Amino acid sequence: MTSILPILRKIAEAPTFVSGMTLFALMVMTFCDVVMRSAFNAPIEAASDLTLIFMAVIVFTVLPVVSGRGDHIAVDLLDGFFGPMAGRLRDGLISLICGVCLYWPAERCMVLAERARSYGDLTEFLNIPQFYTAWLVAICTALTAVALVVRGVVILIWGLPAEKADK
Repeated sequence: MTSILPILRKIAEAPTFVSGMTLFALMVMTFCDVVMRSAFNAPIEAASDLTLIFMAVIVFTVLPVVSGRGDHIAVDLLDGFFGPMAGRLRDGLISLICGVCLYWPAERCMVLAERARSYGDLTEFLNIPQFYTAWLVAICTALTAVALVVRGVVILIWGLPAEKADK
């Protein structure tokens, strides 16, 4: 178990890098769009297409990593009522339930991606096929489901507390 964690951390750096570079590209594009719009009255027409694609890439490429590490925002109002064993059981079961529940959205995204491909849906200005983005969302949602199930199993079987399972 301990020997696989450094490998998983290295693999997790790739989607984080992609998400970071996409965020940087979105910031540069937005800056240029504002300057072009304000100074020259010539906005970047494809900015809306690119913003939609970039936002999907930013959010969904990093979602499996965030879920696997347990880095979601958490409200710990009730943590004082749970002891260490009950807390591990709670965290493991919540991860498992969330992972299983993500199967349906992943499956629906796959259906919608195939529908967009069969209809030939394109973005408004750049004419990029929309199914590429839809498949990215579907695949990343499925990977998130797997990451949550694995996280839940690790917490439940190895008895690692939630703080140790993601570090």
